[in-house]
Amino acid sequence: MKPFVLLASRAQDAAAEEEYRAYLRFGGLAPERLERIRMEAAPLPELDLQDYSGVIVGGSPFTSSDPPEHKSETQQRVESELARLLDRIVAADFPFLGACYGVGTLGLHQGAVIDRTYGEGLGSVTIKLTAEGVRDPLLNGLSERFIAFTGHKEACTVLPANAVLLASSAACPVQMFRIKENLYATQFHPELDAEGLVTRIDTYRHSGYFPPEQAEQLMADARRFTATEPMKILRNFTARYAR
Repeated sequence: MKPFVLLASRAQDAAAEEEYRAYLRFGGLAPERLERIRMEAAPLPELDLQDYSGVIVGGSPFTSSDPPEHKSETQQRVESELARLLDRIVAADFPFLGACYGVGTLGLHQGAVIDRTYGEGLGSVTIKLTAEGVRDPLLNGLSERFIAFTGHKEACTVLPANAVLLASSAACPVQMFRIKENLYATQFHPELDAEGLVTRIDTYRHSGYFPPEQAEQLMADARRFTATEPMKILRNFTARYAR
């Protein structure tokens, strides 16, 4: 069977390894079924989409909506490479799942307005599926309302004209959308459980998501919640598109 590919861009090894292990675990994948490419480390090699079952874009410390002059050379390179890859992915309606950073990348590629209006701190939120979300096969088996973990400086303020809204929350109207039939983006993290969030809080305590002195309390708060529903999205994605 053809592997999936995870396009990652976390420079911090602890967070990068936790993310990769989470996609393996919750996607039900053996290591040989999930190829990881750390885009922050080196230029993206030319990918033949026919070699893969699907493409997953993980979360990132990059903020897509920042002005170009505020972006590092690495971020600008990663964004340029992802945009060129998305040209092919969208044209082919090739299976794609972008988590958090996926909203910025796929959303901007398709004409969304991405800005800091609906940013959320690191923590738990209640996600509500739309009527379209209830019917979508990638959300099969999920409760209409569920707990998920978030942490993002930017979000989608205006959906692309061709997007279908699948999920929302009280503080962030666009939590998940679909383009065409096989292209998905979530603002929440479908790979993140409480211990994974604790790792992220510890790793990014000085990255502007929250005041650093709040880190210990945020970690304690994270352990009070259990998120199990979002992970079903990963299993549905790998089950639906494995080939």
